[in-house]
Amino acid sequence: MNAVLRRALVSTVGLALTLSMTAACGKAGGAKNEASASSGNPNAIGLLLPENASSVRYESFDRPFIEAKVRTLCAQCKVLYNNAEGSAAKQKQQFDTLLAQGVKVIILDPYNAKSTQDWVQEAAAKGVKVVAYDRLAAGPVAAYTSFDNEKVGELQGQALLAALGAQAAEANIVMIDGDEADPNAADFKSGAHKILDGKVKKVVYEQSGQWDPAVAGQKISAAVTEFGKNGFQAVYSANDGMAAAIITQLKGAGIKVPVGGQDASLDAIQRIVNGDQAYTIYKAYRPQAEAAAELAVALLQGKDVKTIATASVDSDTAKNIPTKLLDAKIVTKDTIASTVLADGIYKASDICTADYAAACAAAGLK
Repeated sequence: MNAVLRRALVSTVGLALTLSMTAACGKAGGAKNEASASSGNPNAIGLLLPENASSVRYESFDRPFIEAKVRTLCAQCKVLYNNAEGSAAKQKQQFDTLLAQGVKVIILDPYNAKSTQDWVQEAAAKGVKVVAYDRLAAGPVAAYTSFDNEKVGELQGQALLAALGAQAAEANIVMIDGDEADPNAADFKSGAHKILDGKVKKVVYEQSGQWDPAVAGQKISAAVTEFGKNGFQAVYSANDGMAAAIITQLKGAGIKVPVGGQDASLDAIQRIVNGDQAYTIYKAYRPQAEAAAELAVALLQGKDVKTIATASVDSDTAKNIPTKLLDAKIVTKDTIASTVLADGIYKASDICTADYAAACAAAGLK
């Protein structure tokens, strides 16, 4: 065999060996990657919250309480968190990212609960459990925790009647409801009507504020234009963020009537102390957040959630969803101390800043 032929043969054999080894390594690497993808994040829990503009509760309370409880229940677990910032499309992207990361459980407070059916079905097909938090997401959710939202609406109606006192029977009411895409908003509205209808003269104007303070401000301005300064005697606002904008617009128009909200945000408590807002609804965030964490960890560990979720509810797309519902409370100037202060949500110093010091002293808050 001449030298040229010998060199060619050696080169060919070497190339064949190289290709064979490369293919083998590629196959092994592929098997490793596939195993990694299938195992995903076995100790990760996704947490998706809806917004941070209309209500400060999600960043201030829900998220830290959920994360803390998960750490207590499962030292090796981690929470992968995102906020949709008021965008259903953004929340869908965040949900898809969690699925791609291989999480096994997602706590979902949907920005638009009606849009989630396909998401939750896709998750279920991949063996991922979804805990619906605060709002009942569409689709085959594994568990749900919230407050009894129709009762929350009833509390709002009761508080508005109490604020009107003897004037209630002759009072015209303006109602600025939550977003029509949110099933909770429908429950709040239904509960409020259950109490107000027949107890006030008339609901003269009712519109959705879309959980957006700017929209709520526009709607109350339209009501003032239509009915004048004396055309209504109270305003129902579905939450505190919208109530703030409503009160600002009413003050600008020289109108002083009872306005109520929901969520017990710090600025709402300060408005109540100052006499600008009549009431809010306090939903104890810690028990709700901790219930969500307990449900998520139980699902992650393959346990039966019915020891935690002792009730059940139906949605339009699923039946007998294991559920834990909690009770809410009315907060007025007289009950601040026994609710948000007693539960440690705020300290008196948080509420009684320089602008509110005199009002706090008059209310006996220290």
